[in-house]
Amino acid sequence: MRAVVTGGAGFLGSHLCERLLAEGWDVLALDNLVTGVDSNIEHLMKHPKFRIARADVSNYIDVAGPVEYVLHFASPASPVDYLKLPIPTLKVGALGTHNALGLALAKNAKFFLASTSECYGDPEISPQHEEYWGHVNPVGPRGVYDEAKRYAEAMTMAYHRFHGVDTRIVRIFNTYGPRMRLNDGRALPNFVFQALSGKPLTIYGDGQQTRSFCYVSDLIEGIYRLMMSDEHLPVNIGNPQEITILEFAERIRKHFENAPPLVFEPLPQDDPKRRCPDITKAKRILKWEPKVGLEEGLNLTLAYFKQVFSKR
Repeated sequence: MRAVVTGGAGFLGSHLCERLLAEGWDVLALDNLVTGVDSNIEHLMKHPKFRIARADVSNYIDVAGPVEYVLHFASPASPVDYLKLPIPTLKVGALGTHNALGLALAKNAKFFLASTSECYGDPEISPQHEEYWGHVNPVGPRGVYDEAKRYAEAMTMAYHRFHGVDTRIVRIFNTYGPRMRLNDGRALPNFVFQALSGKPLTIYGDGQQTRSFCYVSDLIEGIYRLMMSDEHLPVNIGNPQEITILEFAERIRKHFENAPPLVFEPLPQDDPKRRCPDITKAKRILKWEPKVGLEEGLNLTLAYFKQVFSKR
């Protein structure tokens, strides 16, 4: 079995490549390294079944030989990245998804879309279930990411219904773990970078907005099970243990001998007030639920971040 993984040098893409190789797949990773980094896949370079090619999937994708699965994970995913790269974010969600689906169609391969909980926007219900259509501001600054992913879902379902492509869609909720970039704009790496730099931890708003943090190994397990399933409509994969950002910051502070102080800044426009997945569908269809608790996951992630910081 051979898989093409777009965004294969990214945080999630590299973990996915690792899992597919462990399952015996041949893997071709495509990445233009806009947000991915070579160090994420350095340990895979000598694997006989792994290859990486520099490619911007917003342009035409040409892959020689048979392909059984195309997994589209290419996209800036943190607010810092997609606000800095608004047009490439829209292009990889639209043109990149179209090109990846075109490759799947040409190769008679299955297709997997990495979508996001941001499709729900600033939700009016919590937890969010897959039938909820969302509450998204299409012309706000976050719209470049939210609407790119919503369009990607629509394109995926169009290829499924019109061309008969065998598709899967995962809506990924907040995920953390080794290979995240320090200070990439998301809560965990921001807090850790600030703490390691001896700076206060920045809380946006009053810190009462919630997130639900899923450790990366749990997410990849859910993704692999969805790959092997027959479900075509979106499936939430995330950890339903909801925590406020203020509580989360306090959990981080406890891991440092000299606990950094907190500072409060205005809440960014359209920042979701609540983010919590309803994983009833994943439990039923995939027999999946997260196994790694927050404290265990934090210990593993902080050890990685401290190692990375020491090499700066």
